[in-house]
Amino acid sequence: MVQFLRFAAIRALLAVFTLIMVSFIVFSLMELVPGDCAERYLAFKNTQGSGISIADIEAERIRLGLDKPYIQRWGVWIFNAFQGEFGDSCILRVNISQLLGQKFWLSLGICLTSLLVAYAIAIPVGIISATSNNATLNNSLRLVSYLGLAMPNFLLALMIMLFSTVFFGDSLTGLFSKEFRDAAWSYERVKDFLSRAWLPVFILGWSATAFAIQTVRALMSDEIGKLYVTAAAARGVAGRRLLWRYPARHALGPIINSLGFDLNRIFNELPIVALILTLTEAGSLLLGALARSNDQQLAGAIIFMLTASIVGLNFITDIVLALTDPRVRRSIVG
Repeated sequence: MVQFLRFAAIRALLAVFTLIMVSFIVFSLMELVPGDCAERYLAFKNTQGSGISIADIEAERIRLGLDKPYIQRWGVWIFNAFQGEFGDSCILRVNISQLLGQKFWLSLGICLTSLLVAYAIAIPVGIISATSNNATLNNSLRLVSYLGLAMPNFLLALMIMLFSTVFFGDSLTGLFSKEFRDAAWSYERVKDFLSRAWLPVFILGWSATAFAIQTVRALMSDEIGKLYVTAAAARGVAGRRLLWRYPARHALGPIINSLGFDLNRIFNELPIVALILTLTEAGSLLLGALARSNDQQLAGAIIFMLTASIVGLNFITDIVLALTDPRVRRSIVG
């Protein structure tokens, strides 16, 4: 037990260290962008017809603390970031935490749901594909998984939107209907959200499911042929008990360990899907901050929060893997 707690403490320290390093990289990239926040904001104001001067820029720099040393500003930024406070958006001039608010958690919830749905489908289907001798079934599952890998998510989104518009008169864009877009949360708004959220979940989970099926199938096929499975079968262990107790238990270790990577891959696909489906959430905000407004403070906050979510998920999967995989557990306790 002491060894396991030591393992968990080391993993937690590594997670915190990773976040600190990522924060340094993100903050450095924000600083390397030509022009600081004061110049970009006042230049934006200038396009709106407001005259600015050098004195205005210097005053804005002092107000934002940009006259402080680089390391000091990074220290303040990371200290506040760990408390969920990222200051004001450079262009929008609103508090980033309030701006992201539910939008980031909605985005994270969509990505996590897509991931869970993908694995809920891929694990049993991958195991069946690896253990079945039915050629028709195996070829059908391969075709579906290859199709999922070959068809981009944005193309699938466009196809579904076109089909829905032609046959039902609704493009299914947005996370809420017009009447619930700015309404307070209620039972009716939750129902409206669920009636539309299934589409981005399905689209984002499309390729993730196909990729996971291929992975589970390959890992199961490798484990089934090993001697310990043959020995267990010789002892009379058979059927589902044999599959789940031996090859599946060992094969699913790498799957659990890759959850953080898959979450990152799904979130990377979210901005383009959000653009097509006109989703007003963190993915579209990140795309706008990077490609349109050059709002590095907003982009840095989204990237940091996403990284924190991935690091947190990796920490959880490390603990779960140590609890479920006897090989990992033995490597910890000796």
